[in-house]
Amino acid sequence: MHVDYTDLEKTIASLTHGETDEVALMATLACEIHHADDRFDWTGFYRVTEPGLLKIGPYQGGHGCLLIPFDKGVCGAAARTGETQLVPDVDAFPGHIACASSTRSELVIPVRNGKGAVIAVLDIDSDQPDAFTETDASRLDAILQKVFGAL
Repeated sequence: MHVDYTDLEKTIASLTHGETDEVALMATLACEIHHADDRFDWTGFYRVTEPGLLKIGPYQGGHGCLLIPFDKGVCGAAARTGETQLVPDVDAFPGHIACASSTRSELVIPVRNGKGAVIAVLDIDSDQPDAFTETDASRLDAILQKVFGAL
């Protein structure tokens, strides 16, 4: 099953309407996004908890890494640069952190608040190589902007 982004966007908008708590929003999005597509093996957020450091937030799937410095891995690269990281083969990404040995490809999108500050990253892992597309990246980014851009 592949995600229907129009339905996902409507569902998330309905579930998150009026909510302003970041963790509650992240928990809801992690659940809805994770269960929307069978390519998504691990779906979750890493929150910026201090300068240069991400700490695990709400997620779906197996255990994740607890802490990720901005200078390590795909999540760190997304937080550090503020740019989406679309990685078709994690073994080819310099400095990839293997939180799960099953991960073959990864999509990480910076999450910004209304002031434009990166407050977290959305990390989606797949046990399939080259699982993600530019469409996945842009549609998920648009959902994140709608939900977190109002904060």
